[in-house]
Parts: sequence; C-alpha cells; structure tokens
Amino acid sequence: MKKEQVVHCQFSVWYPLFRAVTIRSVILPLPDNVKEYLLDDGTLVVSGREDPPSHAEEGSDNAEEIQWSDDENTTTLKAPEFPEFTAKVQEAISSLGGSVFPKLNWSAPRDAYWIAMNSSLKCKALSDIFLLFKSSDFITRDLTQPFIHCTDDSPDPSLDYELVLRKWCELIPGAEFRCFVKENKLIGISQRDYTQYYDHISKQREEICRSIQEFFKKHIQYKFLDEDFVFDVYRDSRGKIWLIDFNPFGEVTDSLLFTWEELTSGTNLKGDQGEGEATEQDSPVFRCTNSEVTVQPSPYLSYRLPKDFVDLSTGEDVHKLIDFLKLKRNQQDDD
Repeated sequence: MKKEQVVHCQFSVWYPLFRAVTIRSVILPLPDNVKEYLLDDGTLVVSGREDPPSHAEEGSDNAEEIQWSDDENTTTLKAPEFPEFTAKVQEAISSLGGSVFPKLNWSAPRDAYWIAMNSSLKCKALSDIFLLFKSSDFITRDLTQPFIHCTDDSPDPSLDYELVLRKWCELIPGAEFRCFVKENKLIGISQRDYTQYYDHISKQREEICRSIQEFFKKHIQYKFLDEDFVFDVYRDSRGKIWLIDFNPFGEVTDSLLFTWEELTSGTNLKGDQGEGEATEQDSPVFRCTNSEVTVQPSPYLSYRLPKDFVDLSTGEDVHKLIDFLKLKRNQQDDD
C-alpha cells in the first residue's frame, strides 16, 4: 500500500467524483487549534456547546453548592471555545436536516459510539462531535498515523485535515457491504456487519452480488484514482445501491470475512461462490455469515469501559456502589 493510495481515499478527494451516488455531505476545514484540542490528553472537557450552562446567581443555593474548596491552588478546568468554527458547524448541520454522521478525512469514531448519550454516532451539535472524536482511537490514528501501514519510503504528503458532516440516515447494518477491487476488478464482497447472521442476506446473496456488480461497473470502475481500492456500499429496501466510503487496499482496512493474504494473492478466491454465482468468469467472491452458530461479538466492544465501571458511574448496580463506598471508607480508616 502506497501513501498516494491513502491520500486518494480522503473524503474530499473522492466525494466530488461520486457525489451523485452517495449521501449528501458538507466538508469543513479543521482549524489547527481544534486539532490540538482533539489531541489533548488532558481531562475530557467537551467544548462546542450550543447552549452554554447558565451561571448561578450570587447568594443562591446553587452558588453555595459549587464552592468546593478554599484552596487557592484549585484550578477550574474550562473547555476552549471555537465560536467561529462552532457557527460554521451548526450552519452545516442545519443544512443537512439537523442531524449528521461525523468523520475526519478517512475515519469515523465508530469505536466511541458507546460514550454518547444515545449510544449512536448521530450528532446534533459540535459538542456531540467533540465527545465522540476525543474518545476515539480511530480519530487519533487519522490525526497522528495516517500512513502507518504504507510500504514506500517517500516523505509523508502534506495534509489538510477536514471535518466531514454527512446527512444522518438510519442505515440497517445488515444492508451494508464491503467490496474489494484489485487491478480495477471487483474480486470480493463481504457482509459489513459480519458478527451477526442476517437471514435475508443468505437468501438474496445472488441478487445482492449482481446488483453490486452492476453498480460497480456503471459508477465506480475506472473512475476512482487507483486501480486497487476498497469501497463500502448500502443496499436500500428498494434494492438501490448507495456508495458509502472508500478505503485503501491494505492492512489498514478491515478485511472482514476475507484475509489480506487471500485478497492480495488470490488464494482461495476461486471456487468459493455458491450455486449460480460462478456463471461469469470475473464474478467476485461473496461471503456472508451463514448461520447463527458463527455469530461473534462486535469488534468495537474492546474499546468500551469495563461494565463494572459503567455500573458504578451510572448507579445502575446499587450493590456494587455500596461495596465501592465501603472499600473507600475502609481505606480512609486504614490511613
């Protein structure tokens, strides 16, 4: 995988070429001070609030409650503000219907969905986006190691980071597919959410494969800037195919139900089709989860906080909270 291939998969590079077959989006330059804020390892303090909290009036009960310490060394954490950028983001969100799916040049914060109040990547304000971005390893990798798996020794290309806001659409995970292209030929199609079994995929695999092939030949083939690449699609309830994203053809991209050894060498890609799929010589291999026996846990679960920590922070498990308080009291007694 070359660095040039990674550059070509940036959203702002491919979106103008395929605007007609993908979800409507807005691209905003990411200011340097916002990038610094996202990379700050300090305490997570979310900026970009649409409605800043009102200050308690002097003399009120609330004002008394917030006087936690008289220590002169006590410092109050305050999130930086980006008024101009916040206004542009809010205007873009409004133009896209009020809810968006956020990402950077390449990645979306899929590993951080659990931290959002709605356990979703659906955002309505910059504060929602910041919360996801600052909690995401995928976003950090975009900002710090975009060429980590590249094999060429050429200098890293200069990058202009961007915030991508995509109109929010309720996409069904069982209708997403990842497609692998080598030398401008579609060689493999994988169920995107491979951790789950979807009965309709097994029953409609030939029809799904055929519709994706037709979409590829009509809209994608020979139009992308590289001959080796990966693209994601969504098949809606009417059978129409929508382009979702492009990714580099290499280890930085999840190969899902394939292995990169198979994809790069072509090993085991022949004779893998079901009945009726191998009628065409260049027919891609289609893979899906064939039974509930092969269902796996979500790969994003490893990014979540331990369940005990979540239970303590939310108070959902009273017994754990009581045990924790007793432990703290015993520690204080020992001191």
